[in-house]
Amino acid sequence: MKKIDTGRTSRKKKKYESPDSPRSVGWTRPYTVRLADKDNPLLLDCGEKLAPIDVEYEIYGEMNPKKDNVILLLHALSGDAHAAGWDKKAEEMGRNWRTDRPGWWDTMIGPGKAFDTTKYCIICSNVLGGCYGTTGPASINPLTGKPYGLDFPIVTVGDWVRLQERLITHLGIERLYAVVGGSLGGQQALEWSLAYPDRVERAVILASSARLSAQGLAFNVVARNSILNDNNFNNGNYYDGEFPAQGLAIARMLGHITYLSETSMRNKFGRRYRENGSRPGFHLGVDFEVESYLQYQGQSFVARFDANSYLYITRAMDYYDAADRGKGDLDKACSNAKAKFLLVSFSSDWLYTPEQMKELAFALYRNKKHVSYVDIPSTYGHDAFLLEVDQLTPIISKFLKEGDVYGV
Repeated sequence: MKKIDTGRTSRKKKKYESPDSPRSVGWTRPYTVRLADKDNPLLLDCGEKLAPIDVEYEIYGEMNPKKDNVILLLHALSGDAHAAGWDKKAEEMGRNWRTDRPGWWDTMIGPGKAFDTTKYCIICSNVLGGCYGTTGPASINPLTGKPYGLDFPIVTVGDWVRLQERLITHLGIERLYAVVGGSLGGQQALEWSLAYPDRVERAVILASSARLSAQGLAFNVVARNSILNDNNFNNGNYYDGEFPAQGLAIARMLGHITYLSETSMRNKFGRRYRENGSRPGFHLGVDFEVESYLQYQGQSFVARFDANSYLYITRAMDYYDAADRGKGDLDKACSNAKAKFLLVSFSSDWLYTPEQMKELAFALYRNKKHVSYVDIPSTYGHDAFLLEVDQLTPIISKFLKEGDVYGV
């Protein structure tokens, strides 16, 4: 494939398409369905049975009569089911953080885009343990009548995928045209291809790998400890009191650093001072531009996310290792996969590095699986899977259409 110019190093201001744009999916509404009850609980990897479980999801485009044009989109750590379009329900409720911009991958989903809604039906659901409509720590525990808090059981990527399989079955879909995800979503897509090989035709895995590195584990440990040691955490029982905002904000600030690259941070912020040009303010408050940016990221995250959910989702990220299906051997774990794979890494991603993606690509290749691997040059770091739209669109479009990316 041709090399794309990567001279652009600072993030351009996004120009969002209006709901009435011909390239937008327009106004959207979430659906909610109960997929587990006391007669049919979900058996979790931790050994517990959980019920009831409600799942919130969104759909873009229409299923064809055979329901064989469905793409399941899996979101990352802080994402949600609202992947495209404008949330009508949120607008009616005045939830500004979901009305001042469209879904988190709106640049990729819609008529004529990479995930063309004139051809495909895109489904995205919220993960178990999250805080966007699917049952999680903030949900009411039927045994106590109060929010679960830390009584919520530990969940895994495998649990998420089994619940997603219930959703797909509920919707009458026998085989998915594709499963797609970036970062933690990519690990869900990989798990789908290994857990349900006969139900996945294609798998698109972006900025991800078979497992999180030791460095990634370490960042998650520090992030969780910032929440656990917040004075307002109260052992997870903070729903009727003060929210552990400081701990969650610090966790987000730390996590956000891993999403960027040294190059992108240097070009976006450098060592520039926020208000005094080239002179320090000689205080311990916010002085550098990068400090202001991270502070904003932390504060805005607190307004839309639950601290307990952050604990549970990062723990699920820690525990996932695709090699577990092969008793520690990734090659064996990949042996039963039947999907066609597109693996995409980004040159400056140091959370899920190109080397980690190559490890997965070679494991699939040694099993004679149909795998296309592309390493995209980018200065955006891990966030590149959300931002490198111009580079990703022709690659994904061709793979969805033809099953490979040769000739792009």
